[in-house]
Amino acid sequence: MRLPQLTEARAPLTESIDAVDEFGQRRAIHIPAERDLTIYVDKRELVTLMTLGAQPEWLVLGYLLNQRLIASVEDIESITVDWDVNAASVKTRHGIDRIEERTAKRVVTTGCGQGSVFGGLMDDLDRIALPEGVLRQSQVYAIVDAIRVKESTYKSAGSVHACALFRGTELALFVEDVGRHNAVDTIAGWLALQQDSPRDTGGMLDKVFYTTGRLTSEMVIKSAQMGVAGVISRSGITQMGLQVARRVGLCAVGRATNKHFLCYANPERLVYDAVPAAVPQAARA
Repeated sequence: MRLPQLTEARAPLTESIDAVDEFGQRRAIHIPAERDLTIYVDKRELVTLMTLGAQPEWLVLGYLLNQRLIASVEDIESITVDWDVNAASVKTRHGIDRIEERTAKRVVTTGCGQGSVFGGLMDDLDRIALPEGVLRQSQVYAIVDAIRVKESTYKSAGSVHACALFRGTELALFVEDVGRHNAVDTIAGWLALQQDSPRDTGGMLDKVFYTTGRLTSEMVIKSAQMGVAGVISRSGITQMGLQVARRVGLCAVGRATNKHFLCYANPERLVYDAVPAAVPQAARA
């Protein structure tokens, strides 16, 4: 596989400022360092994303993949990010076919930090073939616990979304950004660059996606496009997100905190191997 050349233009995730608390006392705190990044493809301006800028090259690559503007990483020769001008310059190997037509239609999304996507969200859904395997209850608990103890920008500064990719119960990549779509796009870009072979997991799902945000149709579609058959959210799911998850056979778990969760779609993929002790009815009241 021919991998693109990428810069490593990391940017500070937080900025220190002074704020005044409820007692009128001035305090030094950290806030997320949101910045704009305009993507140019073969010198043509495509879109401007608002981002923290932790891994901007992976973000741009994942964005192009999830927008279905490119088919694979081999379509890209290089991605150059320059924070002096807040721009990402993408050079393709053979151009993007019908780019004007394919980017003419914009769909306003629910995602903060992104705003719109190109084309029809439901295009080519029926072509997605997710891997076999089950999501174990013990796996859900291990993932939720790993996120709970993870040091993060959210804990120090708040106001960001987090997404993570797990291989089994091992945290492979943790990404925070001002919008959950940027975070999942960054993971998609990183995943596309990996050249690892499938692992024997004994029937357990090898790739599981976690997000602090709600499971909208866009988030479910992007997970499925990455070949991820199990998603876990700290939040809930939308009606359209549920429809898409059912359609592609993706196990969607939400409201996942501590030992609690709800499986919204395809519960046949869920194996109950760590059922907690029943709570007495009197204690629930």
